[in-house]
Amino acid sequence: MDEFMSLKVRALLVVVIGLVLGTGLSVGGGLIDARQAPDREALAWEQARLFAEVLERVKQDYVEPIDDAVLLESAIRGMVSDLDPHSQYLDANEYRDIRVSTSGSYTGIGVEVYEVDGVLHVITPIAGSPAARSGIKAGDQIIAVDGVAIDTKNLQQTVGRLRGHSGTKVIVTVLHDDTAIDHEMRRQTIRVASVHKEFLGPAFGYIRVSQFSDNTARELGRAVDDLQETAAGMLEGLVLDLRNNPGGVLDAAVEVSDLFLDHGVIVTADGRTDESRFAHTAHHGDILDGANLVVLVNGGSASASEIVAGALQDHDRALVVGTPTFGKGLVQTVMPLSKGRAIKLTTSRYFTPSGDSIHDVGIEPDLFIEDTPGFPDLTLAGVLDREADAQLAEAIEYLNPRSVMHSNAQ
Repeated sequence: MDEFMSLKVRALLVVVIGLVLGTGLSVGGGLIDARQAPDREALAWEQARLFAEVLERVKQDYVEPIDDAVLLESAIRGMVSDLDPHSQYLDANEYRDIRVSTSGSYTGIGVEVYEVDGVLHVITPIAGSPAARSGIKAGDQIIAVDGVAIDTKNLQQTVGRLRGHSGTKVIVTVLHDDTAIDHEMRRQTIRVASVHKEFLGPAFGYIRVSQFSDNTARELGRAVDDLQETAAGMLEGLVLDLRNNPGGVLDAAVEVSDLFLDHGVIVTADGRTDESRFAHTAHHGDILDGANLVVLVNGGSASASEIVAGALQDHDRALVVGTPTFGKGLVQTVMPLSKGRAIKLTTSRYFTPSGDSIHDVGIEPDLFIEDTPGFPDLTLAGVLDREADAQLAEAIEYLNPRSVMHSNAQ
């Protein structure tokens, strides 16, 4: 094999060997026992040689030529993703997207959308956004971006084309009352609301958290204040809807839990480094002053959602209603690399206040109520139907057995 190995691959082999030896000769930051060094060194050489052999075979014999940089990036992706389903190598674009999702803002046209049977529907244009100013309406169907029809098999790509640099132009074609209309607009920075509220009456509120970003706790606090004002300061209970919430920023989950707790542990975590081992506790002050609280969860409630549900359940602060949660009890840390890249690496396992790990288990609701067909997806799309949504109906019944069946949207 050596005599056929290209100079590029030979050079790469030297780099790989250096990397493998560099990591292989240290454990936990300290040097390994000298007696173990020969075996470790031999193993490192063998692994590096295997890597170079596979690389050369792919370069020579794969049906199409592949650039060295593409092969190496694929190798890095495979190395990280093979650790667990949640660890991931992020190129510059992927790293930018993950920063957008956690910051609560992005550059685009400002529409909330949802997909049904391959059709991209507009939930609502965000107030003051380019989409709102151009006349896009709730219920419109997005059918093309810059003249390119949407790909029903890759709607995420279409959503990505709606984004771009602030000030750049984009043409969005929508279907409104069976008429195709082109809307030309310029992208701008959009603040994404992760919290949506509704007053249920006579003195109860509903808040849905769609994800946990840096701004979520602040948004939730304002939403509760608004509901209190609507109820003339007499809010008697709240439904906190975490269904189909995939999670997000851990600190945001801690802050949200802290809003409803006066004391006690919120979450603990254990890992191999000092930074990965921590415990977060609640501060004095319950934003609801002890009013009844119901948390709605289902199989789509994961990660940060489970931290909140677990903390409120373990402290007997809330009744958890729905179906068992997803069961993601691992913490990922995003670590920046050179040239705008990063890795998202699992660094900790977290535990609820009772000391339980919910990984691959989830949180069992206090009251099991099956998902109603069509819900909560329709709830997430802005449709709040307390008669059709069995889980929501049960939550309201718990808060107020004489609950009214009409609401005032906020």
